[in-house]
Amino acid sequence: MKNKFYITTSIAYVNSVPHCGFAMELIQADVLVRYHRLLGNNTWFLTGTDEHGLSVSRSAEKAKLSPEEFTDKISGEFKKLTKALNISNDDFIRTTDKERHWPAVVKFWNELVEAGDLYKKKYEGLYCVGHESFIKKSELADGQCPLHKTTPEEIEEENWFFKLTKYKKEVKNKIESGELKIVPESRTKEVLNLIDDAEDISFSRPVSSLKWGIPVPNDSEQTIYVWADALTNYISAIGYKENAPQFNKFWPADVHLIGKDILRFHAIYWPAMLLSAGLPLPKAVYVHGFITVDGEKMSKTIGNVIDPFALVEKYSVEPVRYFLLREIPSNEDGDFSSKKLEERYNSDLANGLGNLVSRTATLIANNMNGELVYKPEMISQEVKDKAGQLFRGYTDNVDNFLLHEALGRIWDLIGVANKYVDEHKPWVSVKENPEKFLATMNNIVYVLYNVAWMLTPFMPETSDKIFQTLGASRDAETLENYRFLVKKDESLFPRLK
Repeated sequence: MKNKFYITTSIAYVNSVPHCGFAMELIQADVLVRYHRLLGNNTWFLTGTDEHGLSVSRSAEKAKLSPEEFTDKISGEFKKLTKALNISNDDFIRTTDKERHWPAVVKFWNELVEAGDLYKKKYEGLYCVGHESFIKKSELADGQCPLHKTTPEEIEEENWFFKLTKYKKEVKNKIESGELKIVPESRTKEVLNLIDDAEDISFSRPVSSLKWGIPVPNDSEQTIYVWADALTNYISAIGYKENAPQFNKFWPADVHLIGKDILRFHAIYWPAMLLSAGLPLPKAVYVHGFITVDGEKMSKTIGNVIDPFALVEKYSVEPVRYFLLREIPSNEDGDFSSKKLEERYNSDLANGLGNLVSRTATLIANNMNGELVYKPEMISQEVKDKAGQLFRGYTDNVDNFLLHEALGRIWDLIGVANKYVDEHKPWVSVKENPEKFLATMNNIVYVLYNVAWMLTPFMPETSDKIFQTLGASRDAETLENYRFLVKKDESLFPRLK
């Protein structure tokens, strides 16, 4: 029986156009879902946009657009980004969707009411518009939010509050038992440190302060607060409103993939909300770091963003996917620069993979009339052992959200093949020892075929091109006596000047 795999990204906040930080998150999620498709699992991949809140309405006003016009425009840019990056998402949810999302939020809110977990009280505190969240004075640095470099607003108002404190012990137990897995482990420790100090949280804002959002049921003076609204997207998109077959099939989520700045909302608030509503908790929260520029987090608020569309236009999508997956550690911060990208392109893509594909195709096209009949008995035990070892490391890395290390294993295998070519000199043996030449080419094609498979989740277009160059099919039941009809194509990755 097939397993199911439901993965979500966070939903991108539409106060501004996309930047590379969210592009990286999309690509990481895409790798995981493509990997599970290769395993034969039933998969569902959700992304989307978070479109309510004070920051969005202010950005719309600044752009001289209505909130509807502004969110349509910016959400459209995020949809374009999924296409530009070759993201294979199954759905795209918008929190302004009044047919799918709004009714689910209202239903979820009423479940919390029914559980007796919402109450109204007056509140005074500091509000960070960038976070769309209240923030403690102890969290400030020189009076500013350390992440957004802005001074929070002092607010006094009456809001609906959620009884987070009622559930925090149970959430903590779920995390400590591993029922709710936080990856990497360092983030587990961070959440457990945060949870003891967690307090009941605001779930609404007065309409006088926040009009752009979903009205609180039976309270026209209040707007549902952005986190109570936004987090519900993970169930609204799959049919929570009507208890649809899709919801019953895929919930709970197998992975919520998020940035570290919204960890507490996903690892504390959201599980507590689900417990209140009587719903199963997600199985895992994967937490990636930030892309930094000169050591600073890439942020729309700060204004140091890198345009992913411009990167794709300049370098094409596959090198961008490769760089963001390889250079930026999956679960830590990593620094971006065009210089690093170009170095990776020339050394890893052009000189490493591109060179291997080119020399393999050329040797077979020029010396074997473009055809190699694969003989598994010719594969050296050393090559098989090394490929098997690297493949096992690769699967372990992907399963533990170490995508940069999984890519490293693939490039180790590419290095094995290039070294094998250099040592066995097939351009010499083709003239002096045809049997050795045939064995050499079998070994190289064996490795390259495995490289193409392993690249499929990470660089799907490149993987396709390698299979096309080899004249090979992914559907082959066995490679014994398989006819590789190899053709020379233009270089996969021409060197950058």
